[in-house]
Amino acid sequence: MGILVQKYGGTSLSTPEARNLVIGHIKRELKNKFQLVVVVSAMGRKGEPYATDTLLDWAASNGDSLPDRERDLLMCCGEIISAATLCSLLEQEGISATVLTGAQAGFVTDGQFGNARILDIRPARILKELEQDRVVIVTGFQGQTENGDFTTLGRGGSDTSATALGAALHAEIVDIYTDVNGILTADPRIVEDAKPLDYVSYTEICNMAHHGAKVIHPRAVEIAMQANIPVRVRSTFSESEGTLVTHPEGFKDVQSGVVDRYVTGIAYVGNVTQITVESEEPNNHLQLKVFKAMAVSGISVDFINVTTTGAVYTVSDSEGPKAVKILQEMGMNPKTVSGCAKVSVIGGGINGVPGIMATIVEALAEAGIQILQSADSNTTIWVLVKKEDMVQALRALHAKFELHR
Repeated sequence: MGILVQKYGGTSLSTPEARNLVIGHIKRELKNKFQLVVVVSAMGRKGEPYATDTLLDWAASNGDSLPDRERDLLMCCGEIISAATLCSLLEQEGISATVLTGAQAGFVTDGQFGNARILDIRPARILKELEQDRVVIVTGFQGQTENGDFTTLGRGGSDTSATALGAALHAEIVDIYTDVNGILTADPRIVEDAKPLDYVSYTEICNMAHHGAKVIHPRAVEIAMQANIPVRVRSTFSESEGTLVTHPEGFKDVQSGVVDRYVTGIAYVGNVTQITVESEEPNNHLQLKVFKAMAVSGISVDFINVTTTGAVYTVSDSEGPKAVKILQEMGMNPKTVSGCAKVSVIGGGINGVPGIMATIVEALAEAGIQILQSADSNTTIWVLVKKEDMVQALRALHAKFELHR
């Protein structure tokens, strides 16, 4: 009997109807003879009673002075409420269940409150409960320091909890249940003919997540990849198998035996500012001064192109004025373009294939879209466009690479 880890997000637990569907998925896998570990997020989204953001708003309206340690204590409450609720519903169905906090489940973290890193997982308690034929419900997003302080793992922490448990328990698979039916070729709110993907490699989904797709957190995928644990991204509201995330050699197609594609999907990040800093003569010290100043000021930089006479990079629009002020105080005269969007073309088949960049340029030129900057890696090509061109760029690239087919 293998171990299966299921993770349910906030929308999967926010209503009685959704919770009934969760119970149905649990019953199905118990019938399939799996031992089940179920990781839960806090119920609902901002504004709903037990959502994490609602708890943070509560703290803000009551003094707004919680130290980081105590804020993590508060943030752990949402998952505990979810776990206890699900446990009660399972027991009502005659299914034996037990709840473990992140600490009780064996998550040992560092002391970086609000964004803790997992140092170790000691799953002996989970294994003991599974031996008693219980469904083990684990509060996601949280752990405990060696000193006994509660910590939270940052955004996407429940995804990370699930894949880390999958690795520690040598699970057969980790199922991430969300409110969408797997991973799509693009954001369906923008590209209406975006298509669900049956298979995606770990590297591809990491890049999609890093560059704007919000289906699963990249840190969670990286843990699964290191442990070689397959992940399925599925919808709570469907019986579909969703999208399987694994190594490329694990891809199988019913007709041809393999999946052969250059481009997997299109992702985007909006609200970024492009900054250009140049000198009249080659000056390596200029680049050092620029990026060191950004680092000291805690400004995250992205989309970096370095030349012999300067550098071009992006920051978030919210950090743009601060970055410009720092550079001006250093005697520099930066040029900026705010309100930009980074559009990413992602695919494991891009590397070494001639013509991919030409196709991107052609698609955007045909749509009358100016490329402000570009960069590439083995699996991703990025272009920077003006924000008002972002939607048209996504649709043009999606159509040009025929991702709707």
